Amino acid sequence: MNATPPRTKPTRWYPIVRQIHLWVGAWGAIAAILFGFSGVVLNHRFAMQLPQGERTPGEPVRITVPEAARATPEAMAQWLTQDQGMTPLMKRVRPAVPAGDGGNASEPEQWQFSGGSARDSWSADYAAGDASLEIERTHHDWLASLVRLHKSGGGGIAWIVLGDSFGIAMTLLGISGIAMWARGRRPRDMVVSVLAAAIVVIALVLGPGLL
Repeated sequence: MNATPPRTKPTRWYPIVRQIHLWVGAWGAIAAILFGFSGVVLNHRFAMQLPQGERTPGEPVRITVPEAARATPEAMAQWLTQDQGMTPLMKRVRPAVPAGDGGNASEPEQWQFSGGSARDSWSADYAAGDASLEIERTHHDWLASLVRLHKSGGGGIAWIVLGDSFGIAMTLLGISGIAMWARGRRPRDMVVSVLAAAIVVIALVLGPGLL
């Protein structure tokens, strides 16, 4: 007569964790598909040279900057937003480079701004002291737009918040999945398991790169 396997002792937390796993999984499922697909595309852009989408840059245009907007990068960003309808999502200031001993000419401080959407982006470059700046616009196809969104480019605050919610959802999905998988298993069963093998493989792959 076959022995009856031991029944798992009921736990109060299991139904709660299961519901969290189901509902959070439903919220994060689409995100997992989108981030998974774009992540594979990004991960193999060099090794397998997977296409990253098409980017079509426009002709650079120079526009005159009023004197008040040339005072500081903040004033320039405000002028771009209010007068040009171009809200900078990124601002970077590169310090001036003094002239070298070999007679190399000095370079003024450089201000760089960028913004737009995942589909249509723009960048502006300004050299401190100039009376104008250069603006270049770029159009991205659907794949390039998806890759930009994966890197939080061009999505704005709404996409950042949504992306954070997807990241939290996938984290909870992993934690609740491990909790349900570990239910009823002995420590020995967990040591010799797919989960333990995954931890070892991740440590071997990531360890050399992090140390």
